[in-house]
Amino acid sequence: MSKSAKAKALEPVPPPLPEPLAVPVTDSHTHLDMQDTSVEEALEKAAAVGVTRVVQIGCDLERARWAVKTAAEHESVWAAVALHPNEAPRLDADGALDAALDEIAELAERREVRALGETGLDYFRTGPEGVAAQQRSFRRHIAIAKELDKALVIHDRDAHDDVLRVLREEGAPRRTVFHCFSGDVAMAEVCAAEGYYMSFAGNVTFGSAQPLRDALAAAPPELLLVETDAPFLTPTPFRGRPNAPYLIPVTLRAMARIKGLTENDLARHVAANTVRAFG
Repeated sequence: MSKSAKAKALEPVPPPLPEPLAVPVTDSHTHLDMQDTSVEEALEKAAAVGVTRVVQIGCDLERARWAVKTAAEHESVWAAVALHPNEAPRLDADGALDAALDEIAELAERREVRALGETGLDYFRTGPEGVAAQQRSFRRHIAIAKELDKALVIHDRDAHDDVLRVLREEGAPRRTVFHCFSGDVAMAEVCAAEGYYMSFAGNVTFGSAQPLRDALAAAPPELLLVETDAPFLTPTPFRGRPNAPYLIPVTLRAMARIKGLTENDLARHVAANTVRAFG
């Protein structure tokens, strides 16, 4: 067997299609441009299991432009555009942050764009030297979302207190979504009080994620969304294999068990919530 054939044999096999959902839902956060398939194939497989729309996230200028183009070409794709918080310090070091934010603001005016995201704060991958640039970028995204009355999609990693503080100081947009919610019960209660949407991903199924399941249990159904963040965070029992929008039913069914709801009841909540958040 050749080297390339051996490498191919060792690649993780995509998980099988799950049973279709009876109530269609949206994958509220995915990265089609990072997945090892065509957009058309990804959307077709998703639709076959009741995932009839995806929100394509652009997290730097190139990917934001791609998200807008893809949404313009596919009715079942909504775009979100932003500079990921980890992009901000890099751009700032080159003196390019303000110009990049200006282009994000221009892209956000397009009708295909339903949200500014993913933006926010990430203190896991960026050290203290990058905090000022991240916070400046986050504040500008908040301002753009409010000016255009579009949703804000937040990336929050190891930065809960500062994310909530900046939202208070700037005044949150009318529709604010915590992507891949990672807080505890106390944070879920704060988000519920503020009317922030909480989007849960496949990591809610991980064995070590009990605090996250507790937060989900405390979150009101009328503020819940579901996402893949594909190709990342593949839900159990498929960890280590490629994630994709068609695996949303696996996560949604796990969420329904945690919430003590039927699959269809939770799917109805999620479908309505997604339209309110992004529609």
